Amino acid sequence: MDFSLILFIALVVTGAITLWDRIARKSDHGIGDGTGRKEPWLIEYSKAFFPVILVVFLLRSFIVEPFRIPSGSMLPNLHIGDFILVNKFNYGIRLPVINKKVIDTSAPERGDVMVFRFPHDPSINFIKRVIGLPGDKIEYKDKNLYLNGEQVKTEPMGEFDFQEVSQNKYVGKRYLETLDSNMHEIIVDPNKRTTETSYAVPEGHYFVMGDNRDHSNDSRYWGFVPEKNIIGRAFFIWFSWDLEGSGDLAWERIGNSVN
Repeated sequence: MDFSLILFIALVVTGAITLWDRIARKSDHGIGDGTGRKEPWLIEYSKAFFPVILVVFLLRSFIVEPFRIPSGSMLPNLHIGDFILVNKFNYGIRLPVINKKVIDTSAPERGDVMVFRFPHDPSINFIKRVIGLPGDKIEYKDKNLYLNGEQVKTEPMGEFDFQEVSQNKYVGKRYLETLDSNMHEIIVDPNKRTTETSYAVPEGHYFVMGDNRDHSNDSRYWGFVPEKNIIGRAFFIWFSWDLEGSGDLAWERIGNSVN
């Protein structure tokens, strides 16, 4: 079950019990039953946890939400074991649980690192970089990205060693990619074949790719991200485990911004 839904149910239940207790006390003129008996544990715990659940629910629904990076598809920028914060209002205010936008603020831009619900299974959250906006034409051939007929600029930055969760190791080539005004690093695996196709991004949808270009399950394989599936923009690494190495805390990654 979706954690947001669990949180919402907990909020409704504890809120209802707290409200019922207040109404019951008012009916007794605010002096209780006069027996000095201890409150039932359900009422006591509901009154204690309701304000905490309310604050957490509001924070996760409208301001920031934490996520964990489970794969290496966004290397070298996001590592397995990174815990990130996602801005929930940058792309509009959405109703919790149903994820329906009620207030429009701004739209995703090329180069944004976006968290969204996987179109083929909305119970799964994905994180990728926004490459194509509605109306854009995207081409990917010979491991080069083309946007509206122009090749996206890249600069070589050496090599990058990576070990997948499956323990497979490879050496990729690292590049600095410039997408509009956004500069970020990507990895290309010279030993892996490229899927060479072109895409026209429809209205209300976005084309996304992982920064680890040859080890990412993204729009090249399953299509576009509908606007209704957007959760928010990743912007901060608040915690990190070095799961690819020692298994200890990755202190050097904690506090970094997501570019």
